[in-house]
Amino acid sequence: MNIADAAHKTVHAYPGGSETLALRIGMSAAVLRNKVNPNNTTHHLTLAEASEVMGVTGDDSILHALASQHGYTLSRTEIPESGSLIGSLLAASGAKGHLAEVIAEAMKDHRITPNEAAAIAHHCTTLQAIFAQLSQHASAAAARDMP
Repeated sequence: MNIADAAHKTVHAYPGGSETLALRIGMSAAVLRNKVNPNNTTHHLTLAEASEVMGVTGDDSILHALASQHGYTLSRTEIPESGSLIGSLLAASGAKGHLAEVIAEAMKDHRITPNEAAAIAHHCTTLQAIFAQLSQHASAAAARDMP
């Protein structure tokens, strides 16, 4: 997903849409809609506004789209507040299996379409996030066991 589409989706997926979100970030709903309209060439979301939108919505799609555009993937660095090491391991195993299924389905015709490549990339990104969480749980467990 590109940055403009991610911003548009983030704003419009928020409960109450742009009307409610605009109130929370101190902006008029019309201006916010214009700033996230991918077809608008006169209004643009600033980095500070994008950060505020992500903070209020809890949706980091804009950040991930920006990273992806430049060839990066992101993962959280803080220790998860919930879940467990075993839970993360099981989630990783399940995600690996799902990725294998997506690849197997894509390869049935011995070619990968752009949509199939995007689906594979999405599942790889999900798996990377789960592996990062698994690592964070291991670090948290090690910290708890240290005197």
